[in-house]
Amino acid sequence: MLELSGIESGYGETQVLHGLSLEAQQGRVLAILGRNGAGKSTTLKTIMGLLPLKSGKIVFEGKPIARQPYDVAKSGIAYVPETRDIFPSLTVRENLEIAAKRFGGAAPEWTMERVLDLFPRLGERMDNGGTQLSGGEQQMLAIARGLLMNPRLLILDEPTEGLAPIIVKLIHDKLQDLKAAGLPMIIVEQNFGFATSLADDVVVVGKGQAVWTGSAEEIRADEAAQHTWLGV
Repeated sequence: MLELSGIESGYGETQVLHGLSLEAQQGRVLAILGRNGAGKSTTLKTIMGLLPLKSGKIVFEGKPIARQPYDVAKSGIAYVPETRDIFPSLTVRENLEIAAKRFGGAAPEWTMERVLDLFPRLGERMDNGGTQLSGGEQQMLAIARGLLMNPRLLILDEPTEGLAPIIVKLIHDKLQDLKAAGLPMIIVEQNFGFATSLADDVVVVGKGQAVWTGSAEEIRADEAAQHTWLGV
């Protein structure tokens, strides 16, 4: 579904990715794991066109991916960044309507009603501004907004960062629901248990390269790889 081949990317003169390759498959969840600074978030930003692709190839559904973030989003990829990036001056309703009106189409799979069924807490906060939400509520809003883009692939960067355990479990359960519904996802996550309990496939990134590839079951059983590349 999404294939990265020999990707080189980074920030200005600083190169972070050094020939990274990976593949996300239709109907499956891919977890990208690695230590801080390994290149995980850089990978996602390069996919989304937020960082330049210096070398290599990115193909989505058989076609080279667009290089402008807006065009990547139009192609069917929704991105939930680590920083969440909700609009703080807008209400929950307005944050959601921006995506719903632009990406809803004639018969959208994801509607305002459906995302509020998934995250009923947002329905209670529709008239609250972004700055009035807790971290967990902001994460729910960021995911709901991504779903209203009606994506064919959902990408999440550190969805549990800074959240209380009870909210982490809630987010886990909701992503499990999305997986059960067949939505392909790529998840970058430091929480090993969270990531491997959701993922079908795992790529471990180290020093800007894919250093381990296999199933979630295999990485849970590979203590040597966990110690070497993840510090688990």
